[in-house]
Parts: sequence; structure tokens; C-alpha cells
Amino acid sequence: MFAIENNIPRHRKRGEGMIIGIGIDIIEMDRVKRAVERHRGFVDRLFSREETDYFTRKGMAVSSIAGSFAAKEAVVKAMGTGFTAFGWKDVIILRDSLGKPEVELRGGARRLCEDKGIERILVSISHGRDYAVAQAVAIGGERHESRNTQADEGN
Repeated sequence: MFAIENNIPRHRKRGEGMIIGIGIDIIEMDRVKRAVERHRGFVDRLFSREETDYFTRKGMAVSSIAGSFAAKEAVVKAMGTGFTAFGWKDVIILRDSLGKPEVELRGGARRLCEDKGIERILVSISHGRDYAVAQAVAIGGERHESRNTQADEGN
């Protein structure tokens, strides 16, 4: 039998972040380019004003739009829901002063995360010539842990 040992402690202190969900998405840049060219309202329908302002500052670069699209998809996968209880504009991908992507949740997405004990979602975006990819990690703490403890005690 093959076993992997690591230095991750089995028990952590209450309130320390733990991974609740992960998500990844990849999209062809040509697909996004065609959607933007063919459907006049594509960007406005899926992205907030803050996001579209960012795209405008970037010259409406397909790589920026595709990266943000993939990031939204990765975020909802990390939440474990998809876009079932909220809309595209409830998940907003912003950039800090260095260009690092950050997630802001509004409306139904925010409420869902509060219910699930998700306190923060980290996201990373990358792209090459043909594809954009994003990965998201949903992190929670004590509220999520107490739910798991209660469920374990019921077994």
C-alpha cells in the first residue's frame, strides 16, 4: 500500500480557515470573442459595471473578459451550486491595485455563502493564446466547522 505523509495537522484551532469547496473552469478565447461580437449585450448581461469598467480600461481585451468569465464559473463551482439561486452579476471579479483578482459577492450569492459558512473565496486566473482558466477556493471557519461537528455527532 502506498501512503503519503504530510505536515498538515489533523486538528486545527477553531476559527482558522478551512477549505469548503474548490472550483475550476477553462474556456476557449475564440468562443468568448464570438459571443462578444455576435451578441451586443453579452458583456452587460453577465458582468457588473465595475467589471465592464475594468474591461474598458483594458481595451475590451478578450483575455480579460474570458478570464473573468472563467473565474465566475470557478467561484460558483467552489460554492457548490452553479448559478441556480442567483445571477451572474451577484459574483463580481475585481482586481486590486496590482491586478490580483478578488471576489465580491452580492445578493443571492452572498446569502448562500453566509448560509454555507463560506467566509472568503480566493481566485486565480491565467490565460494563454487560446484558453483562459480560473481556479477558486471557498474558505470557511468556525460556522462551517460547527455544522460538521453536529453532523458527525449524529452518526
